[in-house]
Amino acid sequence: MSKLRAGVIGCGKISVMHAVSIQKQPDAELVCVCDIRKDRAEAAAEEYGCAWCTDWKKMISDYDLDAVHICTPHYLHPEMAVYALEHGLNVLCEKPMAIKYEDALRMQNAAKASGKALVISFQNRFNPGSLLIKSALGSGSLGRIISARAMVTWSRSDEYYSKSDWKGTWDKEGGGVIIDQAIHTLDLMNWYIDSPLKKVSASLHNRAHSIIKVEDSAEGFIQYENGTNACFFAINYYGYDAPVELELYCENGIAKLVGEKATLTYNDGRVFSQDRNPNILFEFRNAKQYWGVGHMMEIENFYSSLKNGTNPRNLCPEVMQTHQLVCAIYDSFRQGRDIVF
Repeated sequence: MSKLRAGVIGCGKISVMHAVSIQKQPDAELVCVCDIRKDRAEAAAEEYGCAWCTDWKKMISDYDLDAVHICTPHYLHPEMAVYALEHGLNVLCEKPMAIKYEDALRMQNAAKASGKALVISFQNRFNPGSLLIKSALGSGSLGRIISARAMVTWSRSDEYYSKSDWKGTWDKEGGGVIIDQAIHTLDLMNWYIDSPLKKVSASLHNRAHSIIKVEDSAEGFIQYENGTNACFFAINYYGYDAPVELELYCENGIAKLVGEKATLTYNDGRVFSQDRNPNILFEFRNAKQYWGVGHMMEIENFYSSLKNGTNPRNLCPEVMQTHQLVCAIYDSFRQGRDIVF
């Protein structure tokens, strides 16, 4: 059977996770990479042994693609995703979907109208520890989630922002520590609680970065319709990228995720844990270690599902509430009030 033909738009840091993962799929081949910077596109094409171009629309029109991976700055996601979907391509888009909620809805509507898949990359849902907690919640063994807390304390220097023409901007990145770093942890919390939002109240600040206007610290309260109360704390001026912490206090025990390791501690004394499989390793060049191998598993699911005619995981409707939550956090900050749904 012929392989699905794939292209990657954007050859920045995260693109290596997509390009290498595509190359390792039995059902897909990397046909072309695209970047507005010719030198970066050429270098990526040489590394991956594929074609290159600097015009993403031309790539879509000229290379007979089945799917495209969007690895560009946040503000470009909606235009590129909608265009690709309207031209008959399946799309795997890096997080976040967009900067504005209405743009995310536009992407979702385009996917529905086209009949093609729009997957948003929340690869941590594929980690073994994440799946252990989801399975325990699904089985009912932990009972109802009473409350939850999420903590992200990472490090992003002024130099990190000065090297980019879009990071740390409201109009191109859409924010700071929430939309870029903490979004994955907030997504897992949403995925676990699995209830519509009821109220969001947030406080955002820039405490430690002199060259950006977006937030480098955030804390807040989230209430879900099922009665679960959650809190979050996120900063990106800590001394290092400490392991993310996510805890769910449940009727029958506590589920805790530290980094990728999950631990279930039941009230009756039983304890179960799951960490990343040390036997599953991939070489992703200079990729950051905390990105793990979730991208590989997510992209494998994407192409095997397309090949088999089934729905891949992390389709747009499954992750839309995470974008709704991120937008509500920023709305609460800008408007100085609780956002009630």
